[in-house]
Amino acid sequence: MNKEVAQYQSYLLAERGYSRLTIEAYMKDIEGFEAYLSENGGFTTFQVVKPLDVRVFLASLYDATLARTTIARKVSSLKNFYAYLVKEGQALDNPFEGVALRKHQAHLPEFLYENELQELFKVAYDQKDHPLFKRDAALLEFLFATGCRVSEIAGLAVSNIDLSNQLVLVHGKGNKDRYVPFGSYAKKALVNYLENDRPELLAKNKEVDKPDELFLNSNGGALTSAGITYILNQLMNKTSLTAKIHPHMLRHTFATTLLNNGADMRTVQELLGHANLSTTQIYTHVSKKMLQSSYNNFFPRAKR
Repeated sequence: MNKEVAQYQSYLLAERGYSRLTIEAYMKDIEGFEAYLSENGGFTTFQVVKPLDVRVFLASLYDATLARTTIARKVSSLKNFYAYLVKEGQALDNPFEGVALRKHQAHLPEFLYENELQELFKVAYDQKDHPLFKRDAALLEFLFATGCRVSEIAGLAVSNIDLSNQLVLVHGKGNKDRYVPFGSYAKKALVNYLENDRPELLAKNKEVDKPDELFLNSNGGALTSAGITYILNQLMNKTSLTAKIHPHMLRHTFATTLLNNGADMRTVQELLGHANLSTTQIYTHVSKKMLQSSYNNFFPRAKR
């Protein structure tokens, strides 16, 4: 690893307190940029990169038909890296400063309709022949009840759960903690899992230091983000639904359900752990039902 990159990695960990996954993403973006430069004319140092090099690199990302969000993340990673180099006196300027991405039509978040959600829950509770159905039901209930990111659920410790007050302490992006409530359905499913499945799973783990994570895999280890996605897909395959599910769909469904039932935007922002309200506002497109209902109820000439 390049010396500047190694120093930047230490800076992100020690001074910025970024998570392991975030740092890995930064490093991958920087290494990808370096690899591109090496393959196209040879890489010497980051300091000799010019704005023209950046524009050519950006064009290659568009040619690869990457998602705009992926390109934006790469540009952000590299812009922050160069800002660090300039701050530390290791570069004279930031060639990514002023980079503008092409405009696009925003992708609307995918979510599950009420009938789809109910069928998914029915399958989760009906799979009595599956030895880990209590865990799967608790996982599904908790994902929908809290709107947590899959990485937040995967890293959730048992000690973060307050069953009596029905609250969970979530460690979110940027080392920001937030409390999220959960309802009686999620509580019942969690208690069932904690009292019946989790102790048996933990006993299968032969490690000296047992995992503190809430959700465990069949071997008693911590359930990963990929494992959670796999479980959801297995549940979906047992339904009559044709959609492909991913954990974020439950987060989107959580947000749109709150908005459709009258929750204000600031509350949803806080529950989701969004830094900016603009990120939360993308969910307003699915709250048309509430908008139409309000119009019909309060506009004098909406109906006879």
